[in-house]
Formats: sequence, C-alpha cells, structure tokens
Amino acid sequence: MAQVCDICARGPIKARKITRRGKPKNTGGIGLNVTGIHLRRQMVNLQSIRAIVNGKPQRVLVCTRCLRSGKVQKRSAVRKVAKTA
Repeated sequence: MAQVCDICARGPIKARKITRRGKPKNTGGIGLNVTGIHLRRQMVNLQSIRAIVNGKPQRVLVCTRCLRSGKVQKRSAVRKVAKTA
C-alpha cells in the first residue's frame, strides 16, 4: 500500500540530513565544516480511519492535516449525531 493520503494525495518527500564538524564562529570557533550529506525520506503522518465515503463507511488512509481541518467525516461522528437526533 502506498504511503499517500487518500484525500489530498500528500506523500513522502525527499530531505537531506547534513553532518557537520567544528565549532561555530559566534561561539569562538573557526567555523563548521560539512562532512557528509545523507539523503532520506520524510514520511507523512497517516492514520487509518473508518470514514464516510459515498454514504458508506470505508477504511481510508488520511493525513492528520486533513483530519484536523475537517475534510473527512469520521464514522463515529455520524453515529453520535444520529443518536442525539
């Protein structure tokens, strides 16, 4: 299964981890030297939830940004509204 949000299609991004040696000039050193650059992937924070899709509950992978912004209607929220009405 791909690590991609089903709502906004956000996926992993490329990033670099830079390794340095030395002491910064502002703390009395002669400066930092880059000794290595390691390529890595930053993964999206995906949650597997049961959401309402086309009127039926379905399991989807959703990023936390979409969950917080309310782009997805969780199944439990629909149940609570139905019980109170």
